[in-house]
Amino acid sequence: MPSKNGLATFVTQRHKVDGMRDVCIVGGGVAGLAAGIFTARAGLDTLVVDGGESILERNASLENYPGFPDGVDARRYLRMVREQATEAGCAFERGSVTAVEPVVPGEYEAGFEIATVEGAPLEARRVIAASWPDSEYLRPLDVGRKQRGSKYIIDVDTAGRTAVDGVYAAGRIAGEPHQAVVAAGHGAKVSLAAIADSEVPFYHDWVTPSGYFTGREREVPPGCEEIGDDERRERDQRARETMQEWMAEPLDETPTMHPRVADADR
Repeated sequence: MPSKNGLATFVTQRHKVDGMRDVCIVGGGVAGLAAGIFTARAGLDTLVVDGGESILERNASLENYPGFPDGVDARRYLRMVREQATEAGCAFERGSVTAVEPVVPGEYEAGFEIATVEGAPLEARRVIAASWPDSEYLRPLDVGRKQRGSKYIIDVDTAGRTAVDGVYAAGRIAGEPHQAVVAAGHGAKVSLAAIADSEVPFYHDWVTPSGYFTGREREVPPGCEEIGDDERRERDQRARETMQEWMAEPLDETPTMHPRVADADR
């Protein structure tokens, strides 16, 4: 059903069973938000645990990002993507994850318990780590971490799967280049692996003109949608209005300074 900004969640989200989410994404930056948009739109009950600040907030002007020819304020961009993830169906919880362990020791298919500093443990069938540079909470799982300087990279396959079934890593923490557009793309790619492993009916997230599939005597695949020209124009109108609202006023917020510089200034 289309949301107010034209997004459509194509599959009705499954309800939690005894508090068990389908997907828990650790990290509310670009990679985590992109992953959440896809898993939520595919109908997976998705929780994003956000530690409070994305490294992208240190950016003064996000440039070289397709769709923004003159760049965009990084804090504005993060707000836009977070709202998009919310509209897609993601739930958010502020917190710092301290450990991820199987609910049943040694049985990963039973799901995972996610411990946080702030509250009661969370549970999810699948976990996507997108929390650069923090990966300490994955140590109990032995997912395979490789030291790179003072930080650790999680070893993943080409789809973002780790050595532990049901645990994935996206973005910089998975060794991807330190660019926002790459992080977003990798988050989306990894989410598709989680969707496929969840075995929900899903072809791909694509809105087509009316008759694109049915005109070939095919059913519209799961995750896709056909719309007529009137609906296309309505969605375009909503999209333009939404962008105008987002860009109407300057943000007063300033970039977050690198911690070493900030400490030196105190």
